[in-house]
Amino acid sequence: MTSSTVFERTFGFVRSDVALANWREEPFSRWAFQNVGEMVRSARIATDEGNAEGASVDLGGLLAENVEINGRSETVGGFLQRSSADALVVMKKGRFVGDWFAPTMRSDARHVIFSISKSLTAILAGALEADGKLDPNAPVSTYVPEAKGSVYANATVRHVLDMTVSLDFEEAYLDQESLFARYRRATMWNPGGGTETLREFLVTLQQLDEPHGRTFRYRSPNSDLLGIIVERASGQRYADLMSEKLWRPLGAKRDGFVTVDAEGSARAAGGISVAVRDLARVGEMMRQGGVAAGGRIVPQAWVDDTVHGGDAVAWQRGDMVNLFANGRYRNKWYQSGNASQAYCGIGIHGQWLYVDEKAEVVIAKMSSQALPVDDPLDLDNVAFFEALCARV
Repeated sequence: MTSSTVFERTFGFVRSDVALANWREEPFSRWAFQNVGEMVRSARIATDEGNAEGASVDLGGLLAENVEINGRSETVGGFLQRSSADALVVMKKGRFVGDWFAPTMRSDARHVIFSISKSLTAILAGALEADGKLDPNAPVSTYVPEAKGSVYANATVRHVLDMTVSLDFEEAYLDQESLFARYRRATMWNPGGGTETLREFLVTLQQLDEPHGRTFRYRSPNSDLLGIIVERASGQRYADLMSEKLWRPLGAKRDGFVTVDAEGSARAAGGISVAVRDLARVGEMMRQGGVAAGGRIVPQAWVDDTVHGGDAVAWQRGDMVNLFANGRYRNKWYQSGNASQAYCGIGIHGQWLYVDEKAEVVIAKMSSQALPVDDPLDLDNVAFFEALCARV
């Protein structure tokens, strides 16, 4: 049996069917989300050699157990299938207690985490703040002088971190004629890229008729700008900085990757691909107050601010109240505001890093959901995580 035959039997299509124009669409996303480097040029986020991964822990009978998901009873395995899951990892008190992988994903595969990349980029900002290299209250132009003619002219790094930039931009994922499509071309994620770099695109963006700091607006360009800010503040390339400040001290077992544009700027808002257990390790580091296997990554005070700070009024003025009615957003992490006080990083197409400190549980879930944003399924995912935390 040839390798192409095995590929087709596994995924239901042949590799040549996948292209830059369709890699985020089903069924092609099942493969492409694990092989983004074949679609978009990427930089390596190195970890230490010899970091061997432990054996997988079978979820076993838990897959057949029924859980209550917003008034609907279904099995854990049934929900994973319904939500197009590719991988699920559960940690309890710092130990891996369950791993599950779809037939189309290997346990050592790296999967794109989309906007959870934002949460990891913010960790770099927190580490640089602790080093005295980055001031979150400084104007953006301190680090990116060419932003003076844009929406960021009178914005601070804090506005960027908390998504309270009054940015005239819509996350129109499916509109191929929108400003968002031009943005995707600048990141090299869509055909036709290369004529405008990500940095050049960002400094053309303009402000709404509202001051910064008033309203939570989820706008991905802010986080790509943060990637440039941390590069300028540190004097290091994004991938090297991520390796030094997070990936190596985290004790990550597999190298990560981040997509880059024509001039090498990292897609800090959504371009990181990692192994699912390593993603869970990021959540465990946060649960441990900023400490991981290799020592302290960010200060306890930064973690406390991230999981308890933020502007509740700005959140209420935003457009994600349907997900977390009492939520907040701080340093590119979501606070649920639910009884559990859980917090999380979220990416389109069903990527989740969920931390419940009260239950001492961390859950990482990777998926290939058909829609970039599916509000009812997002609510079901949150209910699913709450049910898992109560079970393990």
